[in-house]
Amino acid sequence: MEIEFDVKITSNILYDYMLQHTYSHLPGLMGTIVGVLLLMLFAANRQPLILIISLVILLYLPWTLFLRAAAQAKTTPAFQKPLHYRLTEEGIAVSQDDTTEQMAWENMVKAVSTPKSIVVYTTAVNACIFPKKDLGDKKYKVIEIISTHMPPKKVKIRA
Repeated sequence: MEIEFDVKITSNILYDYMLQHTYSHLPGLMGTIVGVLLLMLFAANRQPLILIISLVILLYLPWTLFLRAAAQAKTTPAFQKPLHYRLTEEGIAVSQDDTTEQMAWENMVKAVSTPKSIVVYTTAVNACIFPKKDLGDKKYKVIEIISTHMPPKKVKIRA
């Protein structure tokens, strides 16, 4: 089983990935919890300073991620042109121009889905991002290949 497709990484796709990555780890979750607790404290005692602090905590991270995604999409050479992916029995090959990189399935860390993408982590912080809009009708075949070649405990994809 093999499938090939091209993807274009935009700032919106990067932002979607960054939100998922940040809020699925402890620091992102803790910031949200603290912000919500402060909102509840504001509701109880109506101190404007508490409201301001809670909104800063809740809005700072998404805003900075948005700015970082926009900057990264503009300045990263690999995101200026489409990336060509080939999923095979051996792993994932990504190519652009004359450069190709091959990654074996057994080295993949995990696979998840976001509202806009299917993400296969090649390390704890690096990932192959497959925007669902670029996959089109190949989306389910991509999910099937990933699910076939990675252990179930590493795959958390919702179509």
